[in-house]
Amino acid sequence: MLETRFYRVGLLPVALVLIVVAFSLQEPPRSVRTTLAADAFSGTRAMATLDRLADAYPVRRPGDVADDQLGQRVAGDLRTARFSVREEIHSARTIDGTRDLRLVIGERTGTSSQRIVVVAHRDAAGPGARAELSGTAALLELARVVGAPRRTSKTLMLVSTSGGSGGAAGAIELARQLAGQDVSAVLVLGALAADELRRPTVVPWSNGLGIAPLQLRRTVESALRTETGLAASQPRALSQTGRYAVPGTLGEQGPLVAAGLPAVLLSASGEAPPPADAEVSPARMQSFGRTALRVVTALDNGPAIRNDHSPSVVVQGKVIPAWAPRLLLGVLLLPPLLALVDAFARARRQRTEIGPWITWTLLAAVPFVAAALIARLIGLAGLLPVAPAAPAPISTVPAAVGALVGVALAGLLAAAAVRFPRRTVMRTVGGDAAAPGAAVGALLVLWAVTFVLWFLNPFSAALLIPALHVWLFALMPEFRPPRAWGLTLCAVLAVPAVALGAWVAATFGLDPVDLAWTALMSIAGGHASPVGWLLWSVAAGAVVSGVAIAWRGRAHAGDEDVEITMRGPRSYAGPGSLGGVESALRR
Repeated sequence: MLETRFYRVGLLPVALVLIVVAFSLQEPPRSVRTTLAADAFSGTRAMATLDRLADAYPVRRPGDVADDQLGQRVAGDLRTARFSVREEIHSARTIDGTRDLRLVIGERTGTSSQRIVVVAHRDAAGPGARAELSGTAALLELARVVGAPRRTSKTLMLVSTSGGSGGAAGAIELARQLAGQDVSAVLVLGALAADELRRPTVVPWSNGLGIAPLQLRRTVESALRTETGLAASQPRALSQTGRYAVPGTLGEQGPLVAAGLPAVLLSASGEAPPPADAEVSPARMQSFGRTALRVVTALDNGPAIRNDHSPSVVVQGKVIPAWAPRLLLGVLLLPPLLALVDAFARARRQRTEIGPWITWTLLAAVPFVAAALIARLIGLAGLLPVAPAAPAPISTVPAAVGALVGVALAGLLAAAAVRFPRRTVMRTVGGDAAAPGAAVGALLVLWAVTFVLWFLNPFSAALLIPALHVWLFALMPEFRPPRAWGLTLCAVLAVPAVALGAWVAATFGLDPVDLAWTALMSIAGGHASPVGWLLWSVAAGAVVSGVAIAWRGRAHAGDEDVEITMRGPRSYAGPGSLGGVESALRR
């Protein structure tokens, strides 16, 4: 049923595209720099501000009384620095459930309508959290430095948010308000005074498919190197592709970049907030605060940052543009498509049913859809109050084993419910998963899901493309190996997904239970879109069907019962079928 010639023909464009990708490498853009020293930033004054705020507001859970009072105090300090201030109350999901949060925006008009935005959150999950509050202290010191009577070229906005301890609720609201405005760059201040340095210090990741503009990243990295001597760590190519395959970040720059804004996080504690008892360092406050001021000065006096947040990959100092991986992965879908279209046509000529096997494969996805749907419904109903709209540190939203068990039971009940319909579908076509139509149906579903994923996020589709190629030969009857080898192939092809899960767990410090809980929270809080988890549920159903076919092992059906309806290399009916017999020669 599978004609390998079509598969081989589909491989020809792959070689051509590889050459195109090899010549697509580009030089990275230059950073924006300034020759002005950042001496005006006083680390001593910023540390004094930090001490006063930490003593006055030791407990600052998102949306509580102390957090709100601190927001009002920040607004007053911005007014003192001659900023035009507005305060807005918005309702959002946080690590403490739905809360009313105060967003403080101080604006100082420049000679240009372009805006430079500096953001810092003021809340914390634990008591004290002096290191986490250092971003707010640095923000107020920046307000003193760049306030009246100084005049800036670009309009400067200083923003104090709440919800940054987990879920980035304030940043989500800020992204909504900045939509449609001319934003040159957004600098998010993290724990600038954290004594323990954790990389990366410049975080560009997004909560969607994308990344902060490379020019902005290099600008912040250059300023950091000038003030501290620290060289920014460049993530490996596999780490970059992993970030694109599973978008998500703990920093407040995540929702801003996802909204199309050029934003990066500057933090001495890395991507995640530091522990509540983390020590602070005056020297770190001085050097990182000067870095922030140097970045603002460079952006104010330099050219506009090109807002290109496409998912490019940086390898050995060269940039692979986003269209190159998409093109390569898209061409890799062509060989399986040609082979499957031909297999489908052959199956129809042989009167082999394919539609019921597609239904059989889709029914296998029902348990996964049911589990994800239950998770989303309990999030919408408020039965899982600690489900913020963006990823949160696992320390702020510890795993609830009961919720995990409940969702798993929902999936198991759905699996039991679809067992009879799947058997009924199998009986209508002979009741044997070793039949040729089963492999064609499962592979068609897997190819369709992979194509849609490639359209939405090619890096996610890359997890399924190897299985699509190998299963084309491992499941089709004429190539299918014995059971043991088939199941081994299924296990090997799960390596990319397992490796990605292990990388996510290692990056964010998660154990297997925490990893499952993070996935549940992502669905319940709405970070994972319904289209996303629906597609992955269907892909999981195709994988389950593929394993079932591999379990049946090698098919034993011969070709002798196939009715010959046309002539060709595989249906030659013997001497004389194409002429040349005595009766034909006489004519």
